[in-house]
Amino acid sequence: MNGRRRFVAVLPMVAALALGVASTVARAAALAQLRAFLADTRSARGEFTQKVLRADGSVAESMSGDFAFARPGRFRWEVRKPFEQLLVADGQRLWFYDKDLNQVTVRQLSDALASTPAAILFGDADPERDFRLRELAQRDGLEWVEALPRSKEAGFERIALGMRDGLPVSMEVADAFGRTTVFGFGAIARNASPAPELFRFVPPKGADVVGQ
Repeated sequence: MNGRRRFVAVLPMVAALALGVASTVARAAALAQLRAFLADTRSARGEFTQKVLRADGSVAESMSGDFAFARPGRFRWEVRKPFEQLLVADGQRLWFYDKDLNQVTVRQLSDALASTPAAILFGDADPERDFRLRELAQRDGLEWVEALPRSKEAGFERIALGMRDGLPVSMEVADAFGRTTVFGFGAIARNASPAPELFRFVPPKGADVVGQ
């Protein structure tokens, strides 16, 4: 699977915990910080970095960009470097646009997010219905939560989310093939009321639309 196709598969889970922000006491337990984020944060904006690691720890690819979300079910994940790609969820559908290929892939949002970490962020259900959560040991100055999917069809094996001062700082997503995708988050503005147009997408003229 090439990097771009893998990007489509990873993003729903990416945006998931990737966008979390919370107002909690500094150095509170990671699980308490995550639960506070779920209760207190309706929207946010920020920046991200993403690295896909091979089984030996070497970097297979890296990218960076920015994001915005408004729960439930609306988010924007935009890669700016090294190439331009855009993922937009409008509450009903999930749009993925590859500018270089001039191709748009569209799916029903409920299908795309089912049994992924994205359901934690964009749905209103109890996350522990779909994930087994537990706290991990402190590492790299962060408090960590592990999320294990209850569904065998999730497409990934585990997520580790590093929290500090109520904000997500790092997230690690491990798949069944020995790859780990590591995300870093910064410049997060909690409850920032992103503009509604950020969550609208119209396929560019002439683009090849798949799955509509």
